[in-house]
Parts: sequence; structure tokens; C-alpha cells
Amino acid sequence: MLSKIKLQLLGVLCTLFLFTEAQAQSSASTYSALGIGEFNYSGLTNNQAMGGLGISFGSAWNPNVVNPALSTKNSIFNFEAALNYKKIAADNGTETSDVDGGGLSYIAFSLPVKVTKATIGLGLNQLTSVNYRLLIQSPVSNTDIQALNSIEGDGGISEAYLSYGMVVAKNLSLGLQGSYLFGSTIRTDQLTLFDNEGTPVGIRTEYYERLTVSDIGIKAGAYYFLPLNEKSKLHLGAIYQHLGDVNGKAFAKLASIGQASSPDSSGDLIANDEPGSIYIPDRYGFGVSYEKNNKFVIGLEGQYQDFKKYRSLLDDPLQLKEAIKIGLGFQIVPDYLAIDNGLKRGTYRIGLEYQQTPYYLNSTNINDLGINFGASLPVNQLSLLNFAVKVGQRGTTNNGLIRESYVNFTLGLSLNDNSWFYKRVFE
Repeated sequence: MLSKIKLQLLGVLCTLFLFTEAQAQSSASTYSALGIGEFNYSGLTNNQAMGGLGISFGSAWNPNVVNPALSTKNSIFNFEAALNYKKIAADNGTETSDVDGGGLSYIAFSLPVKVTKATIGLGLNQLTSVNYRLLIQSPVSNTDIQALNSIEGDGGISEAYLSYGMVVAKNLSLGLQGSYLFGSTIRTDQLTLFDNEGTPVGIRTEYYERLTVSDIGIKAGAYYFLPLNEKSKLHLGAIYQHLGDVNGKAFAKLASIGQASSPDSSGDLIANDEPGSIYIPDRYGFGVSYEKNNKFVIGLEGQYQDFKKYRSLLDDPLQLKEAIKIGLGFQIVPDYLAIDNGLKRGTYRIGLEYQQTPYYLNSTNINDLGINFGASLPVNQLSLLNFAVKVGQRGTTNNGLIRESYVNFTLGLSLNDNSWFYKRVFE
């Protein structure tokens, strides 16, 4: 008979397999219409609650997908999954609209090969997401005709990753993560013309674009901790992610509405699954955290990615800038020895997250500022219920742009088990 832990592992692998073709959706931002969508820089639920902190600090109770070197902290078997929901109030200065979106956020698990020395990680994560709906009405020059564009986009890039972290010297860990990148993005622009009485004029047309990617990427990480005294430590971490030229193919067509997605219908075929690549620039990250053992942690981290080097698969004339992310996070455990009191034994987090996004429109940088908070509450001896909330604002109504005020919810579960390492005496 299979042992309990083997059954748990089998269930995890089956779940992971079932979701390998699921496309995570956690963005409902207008700005995800630009480039290849909105990037996920903030890690898993516990990282998100601390402003994305995860380069310099990790715990034994949650996998770490931000810095693979910190997977060595996972001294027990971990499985974690989460769902995400985001609600946005979009404002262009004259009108407001509420939009939302959500779905599967990630699946991750870690398995120590040698406790506190080497750990393997595996999972499914969201790299970018696209999810927007726009209605744009504008006059046609030198006529009495109005044009109505209905613009939509869905999809993104996901990654199935395998990571390995190991302790290479006293207090020093290194990690490497390999990712299989996959996914597709579908964008449509339906155009209808109206006269001054609101009657449709001419033929309704649709531009349909489908971009599909399939390639690999790598991420490397380093982690070092310095004991300050018997009760505190200083943690240092760094990451480097290389994606480079991500191979894919593009289909694009202009035709009457309902005909553009088919290559065999009448219309103007622009690209018929033509191969190409998207250039995604390298990402760098650094962080430092201070920990008072079993009590609290405070940390500051930054990430950088130069999107001026970005190139789309169809060579769209899109101007992007550097992406900069800064996160300040704090977590506290009221009493880690309170075995009979889950609230006191829980971990509570708060953070501040600032991003200069790569989007640059109408001579304006699109910035994002949010306040994060959340907790991990024990549901039994080892497993945890995790949640994170981010309240923030992105963009501005100046220069004809859109300001988004949003609330992002993430709810996840960590299933942890240490029986993997204990040999059964009785079956």
C-alpha cells in the first residue's frame, strides 16, 4: 500500500499535469494591452503580502519562486497553490468604469533532496498576463461619421519551471531555475462606423492577432546570511533572469467581423503563423533583510529590467522604458510557540510596493504604487492558509491617459509534510 506521503505527491503531480494547459489570468489592466502584457514580479502569496519581498528572505513553510537559492530554506515537503482576483476602477478624467479579472495564480512545490543542504522545486507560474476590454469612440476626419472600436485582449505567457538550490559554503546558497515558456495572446479590434443618426455605415471589420510562444528561460540566484548575534541575522540575496529571444509564431488578419480568425476566409492575411521571436530583456534583482529570529523580519529589495531593448514578434513600433520595482516588507510572528493558539502562531505581513512600469505614453511614465498586507494562518500542525491583499493606483488622468485604482486579492493553501524523511517501522 502506498504511504500517505506518496499519495500526496501523486496528487500534486496529477494536479500539476491537469493545469499545465491552463492559462493563468490575474490581470485586468488597460495597460496590459501594451507589449506582452503585465509582468508578475511579486512571487507567491507570502511574497505579495510583503511588497514582493523574496530575493533576500524565505521560510521553510512556503516555496520560493523569486530566488531559487532560497529553496534551501524548505526543510520539509511543500505544496502550494493559489487563486487571484483583481478589481479595477478605471478613470480617464471624464468617465469611470469598473473591470475585473482573475483565475489560477500559480502551483508550486518543493522537495528537499538533503535537508537544509539541497532542494528541488517544480511548478507552474504566471510570467505575464493580458486581459483588457476597451471601447473607443472617435470622429472620422472631414466627415460626419463616428468610428467605434471595440478592442479586447486575453492570454499571456506561463512558465513550467524546475529549480535546484544547494548550500555551497557556510551560510551561502546558490540556485538555478529552468523554465519552459508557453502561452498565447489573442487581440481583436472590431471597427464599426456610424452616421450622425447612429445608423451603421459600410462593412464592420475586425483585426485579429494571435501570438504564440514556446521556448525556455533561465534564472540564477544567490543567497547569504550573516549572523549578527544569537538572536538576529542579516540576509542578502540577488537574482538574474535571462529570457532573451523567445521563439514564437504570429497570425494576423484583417477581414469582416467573424472572418478574421480563419486563414481560409476572405480578407487581408498579414501573417499566417509566421515564425519569429520576442526579445525580453534580462532582469536583475537585489535585496537585504534583517531578521530577529522567530519574531520579525524587515527587508528592502529592488528589481530592474531595461525594456528599451524590447522587440515584439511583429516588430510593432512600441516605445518602452526601464522597469524598476522597489519593495519594502515586514512580517511578524506574535508567538511561534503558541501551539494551541493559531492566531498567535500565525505570520502577519505588510509591505509597500512601487513600480515604474515599462509603459511610456504621451511623454508620461506609467507608475504603480500599492500597499500590501496579508497573513499565513495554520490550519493544522504544518499546513497554512495564505492570503494577500494589495490596494494601489496605477497611471494618471493627465495627458489623455487612464488612472486605475485597484484591489488585488490572492488566496492560497500550503500543504506541508515532514513524514517524507521518516522511515516507517510499521505498515
